[in-house]
Amino acid sequence: MIGDIIETKQCQLKDPMDLFHSGQVVKICAPMVRYSKLAFRTLVRKYGCDLCYTPMIVAADFVRSAKARDSEFTTNKGDHPLIVQFAAKEAQILCDAARIVCPFADGIDLNCGCPQRWAMAEGYGACLINKPELVRDMVRHVRNQIDNPRFSVSIKIRIHEDLKRTVDLCQKAEATGVSWITVHGRSVEERHQPVHYDAIKIIKQSMSIPIVANGDIKTLKDAENVHHWTGADGVMVARGLLANPAMFAGYEETPLKCIQDWVEIALEHGTPFTCFHHHLMYMMERITSKQEKKVFNVLSSTSAVLDYLNNYYGV
Repeated sequence: MIGDIIETKQCQLKDPMDLFHSGQVVKICAPMVRYSKLAFRTLVRKYGCDLCYTPMIVAADFVRSAKARDSEFTTNKGDHPLIVQFAAKEAQILCDAARIVCPFADGIDLNCGCPQRWAMAEGYGACLINKPELVRDMVRHVRNQIDNPRFSVSIKIRIHEDLKRTVDLCQKAEATGVSWITVHGRSVEERHQPVHYDAIKIIKQSMSIPIVANGDIKTLKDAENVHHWTGADGVMVARGLLANPAMFAGYEETPLKCIQDWVEIALEHGTPFTCFHHHLMYMMERITSKQEKKVFNVLSSTSAVLDYLNNYYGV
């Protein structure tokens, strides 16, 4: 809630571009609907995550409704560097949304990769990869209207069947002043097919701004391999972090300490039970038996979950 975070305005925000110039691969928590909220971002930052994204927020709703702003965007002093991801199709609406979050975040990202039907039908998400002029216009407007030169403006895309079109889109965005581009190495139609890391490599070789690789990165070793294969400056992870928030710290599966940290952080932040429980179900997927899942996954209260964790894991 923005009302709760006015104090962050005074703090010295970190510049995400500094991360890309550090010489190390930048480890990034992806925007995830319902999941990449403040409590989870706080957790992954404890375990080696360099940069976090909010879930995708529809810019028009965010600008129009105080209720949407309060429910969609919460942050605090420790929640940096932070990128707010927006779904938008009009330059001025995106600018207005960027202006609202600018005092509290380190940059915004325009979603040009969401393949969900509702988003595409509304003119948001992955349909924007076929509208390079509109993307260019939106980036340019934000660049011109946000006074802070250290405030980043990035885009997240999927690839075309014809990769020349993707390279053209990226080069147009670069010429307009986009800070970096995250490439999910699948086309709009592809869901669980192998990621085209070769395509990310070609895009990286065609650009001089940082490129972030995204798709099917489940372990720190995967992240290192993708960095070496593609030359990408950063790696963005979604489901891999849900399953193991300590992944970037080199853990192969979620350590009990991380589960303990999640319980403490979630309770401190007043995380709703369903979200609290779902995160634990993801985290414990690899370390629980089928029988244990049958019991744990149907627990229906915070106290029942806490009792279970205490009795079975000493958490």
